[in-house]
Amino acid sequence: MKVSIIGQGYVGLTISAFAGEHHEVVGFDMNPAVVGLLNKGISHIEGVDSLSIAKLIAKGKYRATTNPADIKGSDVVVIAVPTPLDSSRKPDLSFIDSACKVISENLDSPALIINESTSYPGTIRSYIKPAIEKYSKANLAHEYAISPERVDPGRVEWNQKNTPRLFAGLTPEATRRTRDFYATFCDNLVEVSSPEVAEAAKLFENTFRQVNIALVNELAQISHALGIDVRETLDAANTKPYGFMKFTPSAGVGGHCIPVDPSYLAHLALENGVRATFIERANEVNLEMPTYIARRVASDNGGSLKGKKVLVVGVAYKPNVADTRETPAEHLIEALNEMGAVVTWSDEVVGSWRGQSSSALNGADIAIVVTKHDVVSGEVILEAAPYVFDTTGVVTGAVQL
Repeated sequence: MKVSIIGQGYVGLTISAFAGEHHEVVGFDMNPAVVGLLNKGISHIEGVDSLSIAKLIAKGKYRATTNPADIKGSDVVVIAVPTPLDSSRKPDLSFIDSACKVISENLDSPALIINESTSYPGTIRSYIKPAIEKYSKANLAHEYAISPERVDPGRVEWNQKNTPRLFAGLTPEATRRTRDFYATFCDNLVEVSSPEVAEAAKLFENTFRQVNIALVNELAQISHALGIDVRETLDAANTKPYGFMKFTPSAGVGGHCIPVDPSYLAHLALENGVRATFIERANEVNLEMPTYIARRVASDNGGSLKGKKVLVVGVAYKPNVADTRETPAEHLIEALNEMGAVVTWSDEVVGSWRGQSSSALNGADIAIVVTKHDVVSGEVILEAAPYVFDTTGVVTGAVQL
């Protein structure tokens, strides 16, 4: 089959790599630099190695393009574009809308259209299908389905092949064709009764994590006020063999899903007359953590950070990846700057970020560990400054969150 994948980021390129082992894949992306690298066999994301892309290109199984006309004749089109929040923290479907235009203006025959981009329940039925039909100049009888991505960057034991894949079509035929497509490279397919169930399940998964992270972050603040070690207390609670699931405190949440997906669910809930107060409060707690940390550090250092050299250690949103999307380090740096600190950052895995290069792990008055990569030892971090505050719980000898 000819498979076109709209978007060649973390989700789209990963799908391209797996689907390319069995199908002819066209990877469409609007970024010429990304497309140029991919056609040279150079991957721009973690989780997809350059060699695998180069092999697919050599076999004629994959090519990247900025030309939307190249999707003509596709049997399957997968939408894998970002679904961020706008400045008001409401769902931004502009990338999905652009993908719908590309599909409607260039497909010349009926195809199976699958959305892998995370969005609220009803997106495939009430947004994508009507949008493609609105923009299309031809009356093509496309089939529509949803299969939300569950990629976790940096997690090597779970991938597109063995992670259970949810899917559902708008029609029985769409469901059948979706199953047949993913069965070529996925081992565990989970059919659900409707696209809305699949869409909601993805949001439920990440809302569960976000709410529990917020809870444990609030417990960390309470524990500090009471003079209790929150991590020891969590370990103690975790000895109960049932009824408790351990989460650990952090500088907040980051990445492509957890800071965003719950807001999609809360937005749809409000549109349907239900205020998601629990989700809203979890958002607030996690967004407030960087400011709380900055204030904690200031309190430990004479009540003021003005003029002090503060080094933020680790700006990736999680260990051992170079992904800085929605990283809490950004909000922490903003809070520290507002308090008058002279802020630098160090992250050997990220290397460069926001037009700056990683600083050396030395010469600071204060170091705050947001993300601890395996390539940096705790001993080296402790030598970076006389005072080290650790939000990760893994740097022994540092002041702990």
